Amino acid sequence: MAATDGQNPLLDEITCGSLLHKLQEIWDEVGESDEERDKMLLQIEEECLDVYKRKVEMAAKSRARLLQSLSDAKLELSSLLLALGENSFTGMPDKTSGTIKEQLAAIAPTLEQLWQQKEERVKEFSDVQLQIEQICGEITGDFNPDQTGSGSFTVDESDLSLKKLDEYQSQHQELQREKSERLHKVLEYVSTVHDLCAVLGMDFFSIVTEVHPSLNDAVGVHSKSISNGTLAKLAKTVSALKEDKKQRLHKLQELASQLIDLWNLMDTPTEERRLFDHVTCNISASVDEVTVPGALALDLIEQAEVEVERLDQLKASKMKEIAFKKQDELEEIYARAHVEINPEAARGNILSLIDSGNIEPSELLTDMDKQIAAAKEEALSRKEILDKVEKWMSACEEESWLEDYNRDENRYNASRGAHINLKRAEKARILVGKIPALVDTLVAKTRTWEEVHNMSFTYDGVPLLAMLDEYAMLRHERQEEKRRMRDQKKYYEQQSTDQESVFGLRPSPARPLGNKKVVGPRPNGTPNRRLSLNVHQNGSRSITKDGKRDNTRPVAPLNYVSISKEDAASHVSGAEPVPTSP
Repeated sequence: MAATDGQNPLLDEITCGSLLHKLQEIWDEVGESDEERDKMLLQIEEECLDVYKRKVEMAAKSRARLLQSLSDAKLELSSLLLALGENSFTGMPDKTSGTIKEQLAAIAPTLEQLWQQKEERVKEFSDVQLQIEQICGEITGDFNPDQTGSGSFTVDESDLSLKKLDEYQSQHQELQREKSERLHKVLEYVSTVHDLCAVLGMDFFSIVTEVHPSLNDAVGVHSKSISNGTLAKLAKTVSALKEDKKQRLHKLQELASQLIDLWNLMDTPTEERRLFDHVTCNISASVDEVTVPGALALDLIEQAEVEVERLDQLKASKMKEIAFKKQDELEEIYARAHVEINPEAARGNILSLIDSGNIEPSELLTDMDKQIAAAKEEALSRKEILDKVEKWMSACEEESWLEDYNRDENRYNASRGAHINLKRAEKARILVGKIPALVDTLVAKTRTWEEVHNMSFTYDGVPLLAMLDEYAMLRHERQEEKRRMRDQKKYYEQQSTDQESVFGLRPSPARPLGNKKVVGPRPNGTPNRRLSLNVHQNGSRSITKDGKRDNTRPVAPLNYVSISKEDAASHVSGAEPVPTSP
């Protein structure tokens, strides 16, 4: 009905009176009873009352919120003033009367200004506290330049007063002064280290960067470490360098005095003395007076030490030079003769005799000449046997090669170099055939030599007879193996002939079992027995005709299995053990 009335053009303005009048007209037209009319009017009155109540409640809540906002704004204003240390503010409203909205509108600009002032004050506190923290970190050594701007502190926003800010700024200025003093001290230490390193001839860069990498010249002055640890290390380094300078100067002055004494004693010419003016010029100088770069360098001190030692031991060194030359000659003679000696002990004995001063140089040289004469005589008596030993070893090498050659099934193929190997094999067979006679001759001559000299003939420390006996035994075993293989071959051939006569077939003979070599080491030096007398085990090498050691040729045949020195003595046949040659 309200929608219908809203569309009625006669109703220009709807009010409560017009609506009530319209309602009465409708009731009159309908014939509504007074009871129903009163009941409906009461209902309308109650509904209107409810609407008024709701509106009043909403207005009350809105007022309460405005009052709370005003209270919060006043509290916030008081807190900001308290935090900023201000009793009043220039733009603060004077009146406290008026409507709530008027009061809020009046206090809002003041709050905004105070908040802005607080943010600026917090930034000032943050900056000064960050600088304080950085300087403290530089002093304690905990400052990390990579973490600049990310301080571990938090600004206390409850006290942002100018008084508190002044306290922080005063602390920052005090730390700045301490930092400047520390930096000045660090630079003084670095300069002292530089001067000391120059005098001592030491690497300044490595020493100063070992204290702290920032002390390098490439790093800016204000970036150098000023921590307690750096200052302590610098002080320790300066102290150590000063002590080193003091000790080196003392050492150099002692050497200078010794040089002057030796020069005067040996009447050294002035030209030779001038070579060491840089040493003698500081003979009476104090530690602080020595400032020339390199004046106390280690190489200079070592040069002076070498010169003092050279002058002090000139006569002794000349005698040692002659004695060692004779010792070299003696060792070469014994090496040619394959006589084992102890050169280290001999040289040590010479040094001890010279250093002790218990023997005259002439007596020592005379005694060594006698030893050389005796060594030559012994080498001459051994020459004939040694020549035959060389022939025997060469023949044994050829024998080993020939055995490998005979086992090669492709030796007669028309390959490159086959004719050369064939000619070598022919010569090797002739040479191998002479080995038994050569061994018998060696045994006889060796026994004769041992009877004459009443000692065992050793070859690089091993009894020669033991080597020959061992070789003869192994050769006999090899011959027996060859004979057994021939008999086995004949037996297979006989069986083959018998089968051929009976069945008309000739079976393939079984493969002989004697293809493997039964004697000593292979040409590659790998032993197949318990004993070996090759180069690497007896510690010797053969000597060529010019007296030099031959590192490629072994002293025993490559196919020869020999024994150790201790076991070899028990293999000497026909003679009791006798003292070995020196």
